[in-house]
Amino acid sequence: MPTEAKQAAVAELVELLQEAETTIVSDHRGLSVADLLKVRRELRAKDIQYRIIKNRLAKIAAQQAGRDELVPLLTGPSAIAIGGEDEASLAKGLLDATKPFDVEIRGAALNGETVDAAAVQALAKLPGREALLAQLAGGMASPLSSMASLLAAPLRDLGYGLAQLKEQREGAEAA
Repeated sequence: MPTEAKQAAVAELVELLQEAETTIVSDHRGLSVADLLKVRRELRAKDIQYRIIKNRLAKIAAQQAGRDELVPLLTGPSAIAIGGEDEASLAKGLLDATKPFDVEIRGAALNGETVDAAAVQALAKLPGREALLAQLAGGMASPLSSMASLLAAPLRDLGYGLAQLKEQREGAEAA
């Protein structure tokens, strides 16, 4: 029979997992309590939660939250990272915070799919959402500005030609 504390923990995890689109699962072995506090403090500044979880309770919570893709990642001592502005900032924040402690990243549940640790590493190397949107906008605006320049070229050339013709006629009248 589950205790009230375990039921409350599962309910809290269900709520967290339903809100989060991306969840990264890591192994927390090798982290002392002081190290864990440092990691959590650094992640909290980036609006990321890092929680040590019991696998049995986490599997129950994942199934109740409809996040079955998390279940295969929950083996051995597990910790989950949830939050951040977007997927790339979550991955980058977790990897930066845990780099000094050699924490193993198992994988992530990303928009309903399970990805491995290599995909999390690649995700961390991506620029943030704002930078990607700026690149997209620049890529879309570049052909438009080139086209506008090409369409304006004949009119501009006509203006230069008329100005030169005017100068020639003024020079001919002065001579």
